[in-house]
Amino acid sequence: MRQFRTVAIAGGGTMGVDIALTFARAGRTVHIVEPREAGRAAIPARLAKVAAEMDGAGLERLIAIHADLAAVPWAGVDLFIEAVTENLAAKQELFAKVEALARPDALLSSNSSSFPIGAIAAGLARPERCHNLHYFMPAHIVPLVEIACGPKSDFGLAQELAQLMRDTGKVPVVIRKDLPGFLANRLQHALAREAYALAQSGTASLEDIDNAVRFGFGFRYLAAGPVLQKDHAGLDIHSAAAATMYPTLCNDTEPARLLTDLVAAGKLGMKTGAGFYDWTPESIAREKARYEGALKAALAILAADLPPVKPLDR
Repeated sequence: MRQFRTVAIAGGGTMGVDIALTFARAGRTVHIVEPREAGRAAIPARLAKVAAEMDGAGLERLIAIHADLAAVPWAGVDLFIEAVTENLAAKQELFAKVEALARPDALLSSNSSSFPIGAIAAGLARPERCHNLHYFMPAHIVPLVEIACGPKSDFGLAQELAQLMRDTGKVPVVIRKDLPGFLANRLQHALAREAYALAQSGTASLEDIDNAVRFGFGFRYLAAGPVLQKDHAGLDIHSAAAATMYPTLCNDTEPARLLTDLVAAGKLGMKTGAGFYDWTPESIAREKARYEGALKAALAILAADLPPVKPLDR
């Protein structure tokens, strides 16, 4: 399998920068393209902050920042990752430009969780080399990366991407069908749908629903996923419980009013000061620190189950 020595990333926001550092930690050279002057100016501080959190001081030396695509040395780029705004037309335009610049054997990927790679790569001459490469925020902490294949994506190339992810210390999952939400987000939304239905019916409060997940089965999921956990518990018990509960589970095909009413009222969560919960600048800072600290502690617990980072020899 190829080494993927050089990676180009379009988009110098939080996600793009954090992804870049995961590659730099594995000894890859990275080129970040950020056309916005303010965006470029913010990148060095983010690089230094996250590199320090990763115990990777000096990783910035492997990362170059450019104002436009033309400045990237495309002859040496093995992998392109798009991490720009969630706008399909913008992504399609970007991929068309990159296809004209990149080597014929370079892989082209998108970090989008909203748009399937089949739609993004529509009209390209070689869609078989295109895949979704979906990281989760914060990308330098969360181990999972989804590799989603479109209808024309080469599955063998997806396996090469999976090995690259393992070499950078990530846990890849390969999704063979081009479904909205891929794998993890589909599972999350199935849970959220039931959670909203329970709250909306008055069965439980939002706080109790969150606690039921965090301190109940969600706590166990750190040790075993939903399939393996049932082998621990016993499939006979699971099957009997499923037969009782499935007929009563929510199967709405539209988002819950509990959610859409908040969106209509402009209550979008932390970024507007209110959502399911109310927020102040102080409470946001405390919650973000608690949240990231919990993720880092969980990462330490999972360390023995994660693939080791394999830096390239240079």
